[in-house]
Amino acid sequence: MPFAPVLHAEWIKIRTLRSLLGALAAVLVCTAAFSALAAADADDSDPLYSVFFGVNFGQIAAIAFGTTAVSAEFRGGALRLTLAAVPDRGRWFAAKATAIALPVLAVGLLTGFVTLLTGRAVLRESAPGWAGGVRGAVGCGVHLTLMALFAAGLATVLRSGVATLSVLIPFLLIVSFVVGDLAGGAADFLPDRAGQVALHSTWDGTLGPWTGLAVTALWTAAALLAGAWSLRRRDA
Repeated sequence: MPFAPVLHAEWIKIRTLRSLLGALAAVLVCTAAFSALAAADADDSDPLYSVFFGVNFGQIAAIAFGTTAVSAEFRGGALRLTLAAVPDRGRWFAAKATAIALPVLAVGLLTGFVTLLTGRAVLRESAPGWAGGVRGAVGCGVHLTLMALFAAGLATVLRSGVATLSVLIPFLLIVSFVVGDLAGGAADFLPDRAGQVALHSTWDGTLGPWTGLAVTALWTAAALLAGAWSLRRRDA
């Protein structure tokens, strides 16, 4: 089967699951709402990060989206039916990843610009400039997309949405925030922290805005390759 109809079939699965649509909506709502709260109580040390602080919570919704989109295939023998229609596992997995990435990227970019406009309205005179703000908005969309794909790759390896979220959410809320602050420069290379460098006005670490996103992209590529390998090696 050609790639286009496989992608169309995967898109139909995503847009007909209410939980996935809810996760996409939560990406926008959580990011914009928590960013507005942070901006209202911000100091002048890093106005750009104050505007995009809510990404810390929006990325959890993006991870839930990527995880759920994949883990649904491992319930009730759904994957067997899918592979009966699309025997080429690599093609199916590429279509699944694309069907996850495109809506998250669209919602992520929308989220980035809505959050930027909201933050500028709250901060007013101390708001970040447009050049840094647009960079942050684009970085926001790309980061959310990469985190959703990272979760999708891990969910393919673990074959369980509960197991994937049990690993990733404590990692983001505990390891990255608490242990990461104690680990010094090495913590900058964690997938969530590296991608968020683009959301800072200035950064004292070794990574820049785009190199940080590149590090997150490497984590994501590794997770997707591991997922593709697991899919090929294990029975449906």
